Amino acid sequence: MAMVCLSDFEAYAKKYLPKIAWDYFAAGADDCTTRDENILAYKRIHFRPRMLRDVSVMDISTKILGSEISFPVGIAPTGFHQLAWPDGEKSTARAARAMNTCYIASTYSTCTLEEISAAAPGGLRWFQLYIHRNRAASQQLVQRAEALSFQGLVLTTDVPYTGKRRDDVRNGFRLPPHMKVKNLERAFEVCKMSPLDPSVTWNDIYWLRSLTRLPIIIKGILTREDAELAVRHGVQGIIVSNHGGRQLDEGPATIDALVEVVEAVRGRVEVYVDGGIRKGSDVLKALALGAKCVFIGRPALWGLAYKGEEGLQGVLRILQDEFRLSMALAGCASVSEIGQHLVQFSKL
Repeated sequence: MAMVCLSDFEAYAKKYLPKIAWDYFAAGADDCTTRDENILAYKRIHFRPRMLRDVSVMDISTKILGSEISFPVGIAPTGFHQLAWPDGEKSTARAARAMNTCYIASTYSTCTLEEISAAAPGGLRWFQLYIHRNRAASQQLVQRAEALSFQGLVLTTDVPYTGKRRDDVRNGFRLPPHMKVKNLERAFEVCKMSPLDPSVTWNDIYWLRSLTRLPIIIKGILTREDAELAVRHGVQGIIVSNHGGRQLDEGPATIDALVEVVEAVRGRVEVYVDGGIRKGSDVLKALALGAKCVFIGRPALWGLAYKGEEGLQGVLRILQDEFRLSMALAGCASVSEIGQHLVQFSKL
């Protein structure tokens, strides 16, 4: 079967992954309204392409926090990659390095930070953190990531409690016995009382800054008020995210929230977005609305389910080729030429 677009990988993963794993990756909260809206919202944005622009030579590279990546698509933090492929996050790290882009490794990885680092030495990696009730375990994770040359710390802010994902409840989801949340094995037992700390506040940004020299990127911001607070608390980046629609249902689609956050930030920190990106043209729309880079979650897992790192490279390569083509057809020869003039929202 020729893999032509990301939905081909999605269809493969749905067909061949065990149902409990597919349901876990696909799940949204409650009615899945926000999960689905993340995708639909892109379809309401139309291009205003410019003609007769020299696009014979294209430059699709960009920089995030000073590090150059081959194109503005990175891999978002998602948990339990061994559910998709036996080598798990090691394959993810290798694919990201091969494509010269950023991989955000999850606290809930099924490989250790050390294994991820050793699998792809020299790759651009950030580490995603949940702050746990056991603060010593969180502190140790941050310090391990920094010692292993991870280059950014991504604090997820939208999970004081886990959203209700109905299929996971029906399936009684838990990891198979041979899989572990490797980075937290000694800190807590999975599926007992939630280890997440619901008392986390903005003041904990200062605590994190006291632990590490790594730049702090805050993930889960959807409003101008929180964007302004993030800047005020000294973060270096914001990921506009609704956790793939897995937390609070009926919140905004991320591409819609992006506009509000970018306006509030006014260029003081870099802004990224995840959720709903399925085509290279989606990447172009996100950049036109002010994102510096986008991150993909579920499509990365579909790629792993297909052929491990080779499959994930295939997903990234399709997005890269589609993004280059969309840029050229819209009249942009480099990422620096992309701006809000390229898009308009459809009138309902």
